[in-house]
Amino acid sequence: MSQTRLSSAAGPGIAVAGMLLIAATYGMARFGVGLFAPALAAVRPELVGALGWGAAAQFTSYSLAAFAAARLVDRHPRTGLLLAGATATAGCIGVAVATEPLMFVLAVLIGGMGGGFASPALVPVIDAVTDPGSAGTAQSVANAGTAVGVIGAGGIAFAAPSVGFAWLLMALICAAAAAAAWYPVRHPAALSGARRPAARSPDAASWKLLGIPSAAAVVVGAGSALAWTFGPLLVSQGGAVAGGQVGWLWIVLGAGGLFGTLTGKLVNRIGLRAGWVLCAGSLAVATAAVGLSAVTGNPWAAYAGLAVFGAGYMGMSAVLILWARSVWPHHAGAGTSMLFIALATGQAAGSAGFGVALDLWGPALPAALAAALCAAGGLAGLARRSP
Repeated sequence: MSQTRLSSAAGPGIAVAGMLLIAATYGMARFGVGLFAPALAAVRPELVGALGWGAAAQFTSYSLAAFAAARLVDRHPRTGLLLAGATATAGCIGVAVATEPLMFVLAVLIGGMGGGFASPALVPVIDAVTDPGSAGTAQSVANAGTAVGVIGAGGIAFAAPSVGFAWLLMALICAAAAAAAWYPVRHPAALSGARRPAARSPDAASWKLLGIPSAAAVVVGAGSALAWTFGPLLVSQGGAVAGGQVGWLWIVLGAGGLFGTLTGKLVNRIGLRAGWVLCAGSLAVATAAVGLSAVTGNPWAAYAGLAVFGAGYMGMSAVLILWARSVWPHHAGAGTSMLFIALATGQAAGSAGFGVALDLWGPALPAALAAALCAAGGLAGLARRSP
């Protein structure tokens, strides 16, 4: 089969399969911890004190997996897809049965690795089988899988008879999604037309090109952690949304995140840096709205805030992928890993820090700080590298 025929036939299919893998590894195995935080707190109160630390451990393990993927996926992307499915599946099973804090933290640590392998592995796979003119859109479609995943997780939260059953069901979805992404490229010949990495690793000058987006990602990541880890818990505790209705918050967040599929077109129109500022600014406004809801009990602020948050976050992470492809065109998977590590590093610090801050000060001040971090990270993306 020629590369042209492979691209035209497999490109859209790979984008959809990639979306499903991102949906499972991010929207369920990773960010599902925040969605199910109220339910976990209700049925397993011994885990309440571990929620913030578990999220921090998860973001850390994500970074470690992404670092490993940076050395692996540009040459062996199919292996990255399998590792993504295996770790996400194992993590979900662990959360399903965890009753002790240590076991819970270990489970979410393993589950957090799934996304760290998935995104970097999908970048070279999608580039290999998609026409160059539509590759940016295909990458954005796959990246928006997080939105699809959180919608699915919200639906599962309503339908599942127990928290344990919900996480076992999400484990099954993680395994199936990994198989769906791997199967079309299971033979080495399927990726024979991939744009091979250059023989040499990126040099010092190339690394500097990632400096500004990496720094900006750390700051925005720290600010975004409040909504991802504690958002549903805060608004339910503040009385804005009843505990049994928290799944709607995740569904609204995911619905907003579907606008992330338009990121490729947005960047083509206004540029990478302007797209970054727009997405980060949306996160700042959304985080402030979540804080307002937690303080005042206003449900509309919660729903509107999380819808905007979903759109801003999916767009922001897609911009990072496109930024990596722009500055490291021959090492797109590795570049994506580095920028997503920066994002997760900020999220790990934010999760741990906001967990402590919420205990000390309540929701208002931490929410204001989180919004300020998102805004500052957006502006940091406008900085220019010194010659």
